[in-house]
Amino acid sequence: MVAPRNVDQVRRAVQRALETGHSIKPIGASHSFSGIGATDGIRLDMSRMRGLVDVDLERSQVTLWAGTHLWELPAILNPLGLALENMGDVDRQTISGATQTGTHGTGVRFGGIATRIVGATLVTGSAEVLSVNKTQHPELFPAIALGLGAVGVLVTVTVQCVPRFLLRAVEAPVPLAEVLDTFEERSREVDHFEFYWFPHTDGARTKTNHRVSYGEVPRPLTAAAKFVDEEIVNNLVFGAVVAGGHRLPKMIPRVNQTIQAISSRRDYSDESHRIFVTRRRVRFREMEYSIPLTQVPEAVDELRAMIERRRLNVSFPIEVRAASADDLWMSTAYGRDSGYVAVHRYWKESFGEYFREAEHIFAAHGGRPHWGKMHTRDAAQLRENYPRFDDFVRVRDRLDPERVFANPTLDRILGA
Repeated sequence: MVAPRNVDQVRRAVQRALETGHSIKPIGASHSFSGIGATDGIRLDMSRMRGLVDVDLERSQVTLWAGTHLWELPAILNPLGLALENMGDVDRQTISGATQTGTHGTGVRFGGIATRIVGATLVTGSAEVLSVNKTQHPELFPAIALGLGAVGVLVTVTVQCVPRFLLRAVEAPVPLAEVLDTFEERSREVDHFEFYWFPHTDGARTKTNHRVSYGEVPRPLTAAAKFVDEEIVNNLVFGAVVAGGHRLPKMIPRVNQTIQAISSRRDYSDESHRIFVTRRRVRFREMEYSIPLTQVPEAVDELRAMIERRRLNVSFPIEVRAASADDLWMSTAYGRDSGYVAVHRYWKESFGEYFREAEHIFAAHGGRPHWGKMHTRDAAQLRENYPRFDDFVRVRDRLDPERVFANPTLDRILGA
C-alpha cells in the first residue's frame, strides 16, 4: 500500500512497480462492484490527494486532485457559485474513479461525468507525467477522460462546471405500462427523468427533475421528512424488508405490491446536489447495462417476463435512466443516446441466475456494461459494440506498454 501526497510520489510508485515487476492500481473509494481496481501488487491509495488545485472562474472550470470525493465537491464549488452539471444518485466515489468507470446520472440532454472533463494530468505506465487537454496531446483525450484505469494514474482532473442551480423534483407513482409507452417522450421532454419498478407489481415510481435558476426560492423537504424518507424508510425499513425476503423469499411479491400500493406523490426543490444524491446504506450487488434509448421499454418488458418465467423472487427495484450520446471511446453512451437498466440483488442473496439471464437480454439489445458494475463480457464481445475499441487499445499500448496497470478484469475486457 502506497499513499502518495504529490505527483512525484505517484511517479516514483509507478517506477517502483516497473522495477519490481508488480502491477499498480489506484484506488478511490472502492465503490465499484467489478474487479476493475483490484490488484495483488501495489495498491495506490489516493486519499491524500484531495481538494481544489486551481479554478478558472471565467470558464467555470475547476482543477481537482484525483482523490477528491464527489461528496466533497459542494463545499468546494458552492462558494465559487458553481456546480456539477449532472450527478448520479451516489456521491461516495472519487472524481477520478467516477470518470474512469463511466459513472453517470440521468437526463438525455446530459452526458456522464467524464464528458465534463476538459483536461487531466496523469502518470503513464512509463512513469512519465503527461498533461492532456484540447491543445496538449488532444489525440489522447477521448481515451484519457474515460480510461478504465488502464492508461495511467490520474493525479488531477479539470472539470467543466455550470453556475449553481436548483432542481425541482416531482416523484409520483405511475402504471408501468404507461411509463414504458412514454419512456422516450418523457426522457426527451424534461431535464432528468428516471423510474424504479419493483418486480411482481404493475406500477413504477417516477422521478422527474426540472432545473431551476438559483434565484428562485427553494422548497426543500424538512429535516424531519428527509430523515424519515432516507434513513427510516429507504435504509432501515427497506433493509429489514430485503433481509426478511432473504429468509422468506415467498413473501417478496406481496411485500413489493404493498410498497407500490402506498407509494405517494411529492413535489419539492433544493440545491442540485441534494436532489441528485440519495443516501444508500443497504448493501447489494448490481449489474447495469446501457442500451439504445429506444429499446428500453422492450428490454424492461423482457426482464419482467423472464422474472415470471424463472419464478425469481426479486426484492430490489429495477432502476432505469438515460444519458446523451458522447464521443469518449469507451463510454457506454458512445455515439448513441442511451438508456440504462440496472438490476440489483441483496448482498446475501444468490445473484447468478438473475444476473445471467438479465445480461442475455441486455446483450441482445446491443448492451454495453457499466465498467464499475458486475458483468461477464470479454474483449471479443465488447469490440463488436465499441467502434473505437481498437483505437483505445492502441493508446493503452502507447501509454502502458509493460501493462503495469493491468489486472485480470482489464485482461478480460481489453485483452492481455
